[in-house]
Amino acid sequence: MGKKLNEQKLAVLGAGKLGGILLRAYLKQGLFAAKRVTATVRHAEKAAAQSKALGVRVTTENREAVRGADIVLLGVKPQVVGEVLKEIRPELGPKTLVISVAASVPTSYIEQHLGGKIPVVRAMPNTCSVVGCGMTGICRGTHATEADLETARAMFDAVGRTVVVDEKHMDAVTGLSASGPAFAYIILESFAEAGVKVGLPRDVATLLAAQMMKGAASVVLETGDHPALLKDSVTTPAGCTIDGIMELEEGKLRVTLIKAVVKATHRAGELLFEK
Repeated sequence: MGKKLNEQKLAVLGAGKLGGILLRAYLKQGLFAAKRVTATVRHAEKAAAQSKALGVRVTTENREAVRGADIVLLGVKPQVVGEVLKEIRPELGPKTLVISVAASVPTSYIEQHLGGKIPVVRAMPNTCSVVGCGMTGICRGTHATEADLETARAMFDAVGRTVVVDEKHMDAVTGLSASGPAFAYIILESFAEAGVKVGLPRDVATLLAAQMMKGAASVVLETGDHPALLKDSVTTPAGCTIDGIMELEEGKLRVTLIKAVVKATHRAGELLFEK
């Protein structure tokens, strides 16, 4: 798949935060050849800077960028997706694969704006992709084939893990794994502050908290054990951990985190309709 992608022409529309993270990863890993990549940004000054930094062609013209592209990665904001699709539609062929990472934008919306039977895959990665530990949920539209889905999976496997879900779950993916890192950073910061409170130097407390969270997540991923079972294995009778857990329960940490994901999920479904 890597060799096949390397031979494809890629257009990244909106090489900003998330689009930029993905593009840098693809170029670093050689997943796509730099000479076959074109990216777009909104301002000419940024285009020049990005082109120099990445070693690829960067322009402000979306239509020009997608001309002759095999794969179009749509990374613009949800509110402008419609106008961008209208702009690039004349340049897309029936086999051009459009992969959208725009939150809240359904494949049906993209298909309607493009017309024809252009294959569309919707994806929701997160910013942890910047260090190769991303998590991406993907689903395919009406005209996308299994091969199109595998192409998208290869692109997001390059920056972490992927899971294929029904499209009805994509807003939940956004609320959990795309918004989730921000929630995790708050928890990590709180752990570090707690370490300072009990006497640890700030840098040591932050390192302890970060590696602990990384390790705990790795154990879940590698063993497949339920988090509750793993929690019990750390919690000894009359030990210090159970006292800490009681404080968490009294502070309603569980319900607060659940409500945060639910709120973010509901919000994800609203973004397309805002201007």
